[in-house]
Amino acid sequence: MDKKVITTNRKAFHDFLIFDKYEAGIVLTGTEIKSVRKAAINLKDSFCKIEDNEIYLYNCHISPYEQGNRFNHEAERTRKLLLTQKEILKIQNKVKQDGYTIVPLEVYILKGFAKMQIGLAKGKKLHDKRDAMAKKDQQREMDRASKISW
Repeated sequence: MDKKVITTNRKAFHDFLIFDKYEAGIVLTGTEIKSVRKAAINLKDSFCKIEDNEIYLYNCHISPYEQGNRFNHEAERTRKLLLTQKEILKIQNKVKQDGYTIVPLEVYILKGFAKMQIGLAKGKKLHDKRDAMAKKDQQREMDRASKISW
């Protein structure tokens, strides 16, 4: 479909190994969705937790809407994510048994609704990060060499 990506969490891809990805709806107020459409959202230090068989998003900063006046929202309030109960149970079992973390990856608009892609992840060790950076450097060098040889 016509998916408009608003923001991605680059830090999550740097700090974690992502295994499974899920699409979740976000419960937002009126001024929050207006700010999200203006790309005034930051996922940098945000994380998700399961409480009472519901998934909640913490530390996600959505800037106040300029024309919101007194109806504006709190910038870093806890927001509920919408997933099916079956998906929530599957995620909950993985988190409890295998020690995964739930990390928000990107926010996008799909058919007029704000959606979030969340991922089940495990933290990278320092040597994993170094390996990933070395692979990126090698790929960049190979791309440069192939451009020059043409």
